Amino acid sequence: MVALGFLVALEIAARDYGLPGPITNQAKEVIFAPKSGPLLYGSMALMMVVLTWRQRFLAIGAAIGIDLVFILVRWAVDARVEPGHGHAFGNGALWVILGCAVIALTRRTGRERTLLLKGVGLGLLLVAGRKTGDTWLLITSKTRPTVLDQYVAVADHALGDPSWVAGRIVEAAGPVGEHVLDWVYIQLAVAAVVVALYQLRHVAAERRFPRHHLVRTFLVIGLLGPGIYMLFPVVGPIFAYGADGGHWAVADLWPNTPPPVDIPHGMPFNDTTPRNCMPSLHTAWATAIFIHSRKGPWLLRFAGVFWLVATLGATLGFGYHYGTDIIAGVVFTLTIEAALRQLDRGWDRSGIRFVAHGTTVFVAYLVAYRYLSMPMAEHAWLAGPLLVLAMVSVIYGYVRTTRRWEPKTAPALRPESEPEPQLV
Repeated sequence: MVALGFLVALEIAARDYGLPGPITNQAKEVIFAPKSGPLLYGSMALMMVVLTWRQRFLAIGAAIGIDLVFILVRWAVDARVEPGHGHAFGNGALWVILGCAVIALTRRTGRERTLLLKGVGLGLLLVAGRKTGDTWLLITSKTRPTVLDQYVAVADHALGDPSWVAGRIVEAAGPVGEHVLDWVYIQLAVAAVVVALYQLRHVAAERRFPRHHLVRTFLVIGLLGPGIYMLFPVVGPIFAYGADGGHWAVADLWPNTPPPVDIPHGMPFNDTTPRNCMPSLHTAWATAIFIHSRKGPWLLRFAGVFWLVATLGATLGFGYHYGTDIIAGVVFTLTIEAALRQLDRGWDRSGIRFVAHGTTVFVAYLVAYRYLSMPMAEHAWLAGPLLVLAMVSVIYGYVRTTRRWEPKTAPALRPESEPEPQLV
């Protein structure tokens, strides 16, 4: 009910600005070409964790069949899906999810109905999270005409202007490396689905969900992050200091020329570019994927490392984020992850201390970027290490705190040794 109320409120807020809200955008995808077909199939895969293998094959077959019908109808009426404007597939997955909801309400009872509805809710929440994020981004561009990029860029000197460095590396890597990073960046939600499917692999057999899994962290990050965007609007280097900013940019400096260390000011910007930099939610989500992949098989652990490293390369190398956004995103995720785990297991003193520490560091970052950016740039030899050490302290605190929560395995008891026979 809370999630539904939030979606309705966001729908109303979007309508006030003449924009379609998340509910409208999702309803359109029942008929029209979806924005992300892979995400809809990933959502259906999450829903299917509650189904038997026979039911899964039927669901997949039905989704593919429905998509083929949509493709044929669009071809017949010459309603082609233009590249960059959506996918030709995905409607079938959404129809199957909605169909399972109808079956749960009409053909299931008791615990089976509850379990199937939880599966449907899990799938729809992932899709709704994406639509909610898109609406939030539109709202930030309409309600925050002034951005704080100059403050963040000056503070970023303390870290050595990593976005400018990474941008030049990506340019030198050529189109192959660029395409790989772009694919990783775009398909982050699909990677999260893969990790979540591993965590939820026993749901069908046990007929219950685990108390904590990646999807919860993913959704909470997406829920809280845009609120920080509203407080600290930043558009990113490629817009504020690059060609993509047009005449709104300070100058065309990214990625070849780091911005000068001048007294920063808030700068007006257009009403179409999202203010979605502080903190970097792509970094936050990739960090969550990395954390939740640690207990999987080696291939999943490797994928978690790869996705985190590639996401960091993409966020910086494409000019979407400053280095200051990245470290804030890491702290943001670890604090949320620890808080969610404590909600399940009960709050204790060590957990409360860590969440307070992570929150304090995150707030200190924002305050420092806004009010201490010039001293940070002028004393980069001191400010840079302090920024990194603050992040490291949160990482260390998270590892130390959560390690105490892991169940301890008792050592195997040795069989009592039999008394040696005595010679008489």
